[in-house]
Amino acid sequence: MENLALIESFSEFKDEKSIDRVTLMAILEEVFRSALKRKFGSDDNFDIIINPDKGDLEIWRNRVVVEDDEVEDDNEEISLTDARKIEPDFEVGEEVSEEVKLVDLGRRSILALRQNLISKIHEHDNTNIFKQYKDLEGELYTAEVHHVRHNAVILLDDNGNELVLPKSEQIRSDFFRKGESVRGIIKTVELRGNKPAIILSRTAPEFLVKLFEQEIPEVFDGLITIERVARIPGEKAKIAVDSYDDRIDPVGACVGMKGSRIHGIVRELGNENIDVVNYTKIDEQFIKRALSPAKVVSLKIHQAAEEGEKPRVDVFLKPEEVSKAIGKGGVNIRLASQLTGYEIDVQREGIEDDVELVEFSDEIEEWVINEFRNIGLDTARSVLDLDLLELVKRTDLEEETIVEVQRILREEFES
Repeated sequence: MENLALIESFSEFKDEKSIDRVTLMAILEEVFRSALKRKFGSDDNFDIIINPDKGDLEIWRNRVVVEDDEVEDDNEEISLTDARKIEPDFEVGEEVSEEVKLVDLGRRSILALRQNLISKIHEHDNTNIFKQYKDLEGELYTAEVHHVRHNAVILLDDNGNELVLPKSEQIRSDFFRKGESVRGIIKTVELRGNKPAIILSRTAPEFLVKLFEQEIPEVFDGLITIERVARIPGEKAKIAVDSYDDRIDPVGACVGMKGSRIHGIVRELGNENIDVVNYTKIDEQFIKRALSPAKVVSLKIHQAAEEGEKPRVDVFLKPEEVSKAIGKGGVNIRLASQLTGYEIDVQREGIEDDVELVEFSDEIEEWVINEFRNIGLDTARSVLDLDLLELVKRTDLEEETIVEVQRILREEFES
């Protein structure tokens, strides 16, 4: 009966953790052998018989019979006198098998053994969870909000496994309540200690791709391919699509009549504005499409001077098209740059007497020039054409700094 208290939960472990019989027996044997090593110094001469279904356990110690005064190792040898107390006909050289009861291991050993068993079962369970979710990296996944923290949302899936949606992986407009279902992609799965950490993301470009695959049958079937994606989560995204079937209009199929097909995706992403453009391998044409809704007059491509640098393109537009190309807060031009892989410099068509901002590096600090360049303003006139309030809104610069920059630029044209 002393075995029963320890092993009555074998079947429970097997059922609750979905551990197969062979694995459970291996774990149990490992745990018991570890306890025997601590007690007797070695487990080489022990046989362990386990039936996890019935909760049966037998431990047998095998020792060789030696003369009474020749016992050197109590664990592996037994004196002839002691052997004949078990059975009177034992002779020197024969092997004696004795059953070891759990109670013989001592109370502390039994408690340690139980803790070790629970630890091994959890370790096995965590390893299985890690492998299961590692295979799902990059896939769309739905889980329920369990707890909302200031820096993350804790989710539980249908199997009761915990997923984490960090603040950095949430769309700015996201707001969750306990019990709500949340969709995202499994971004990373890693072991932290012995516990798997499953990170969900709603800001990754792959999330947008997976939503297109789910909502648009032609994308799911492979009739339309998504070639490139650029995204500023919660604000705007640009996605380049193509089709090998000339009968299919990839942009029209993705957007649908009056945006009917894409509406569900936009709503899922917190009203993120999505531009769908036709992909082409011809860079000039692709850059023009990426800058929509602006209409490009002409462009000039400059290949990268050094390896690792982005190639650059000068884009010429009519003055009224410049603000469309740049977009609110420089969002449109940043996304176009991400989508095409080019650093885009906006130039005004027909304005000859303009000067590059970098020419003023002796009077204007480099980081200030970069602030303007980040929103597509590369020339003196492009900065002067916008009023003070608009520049304050689009850049992270102080009002006084912008006033000073415009003064310096104005002097260049007045001199």
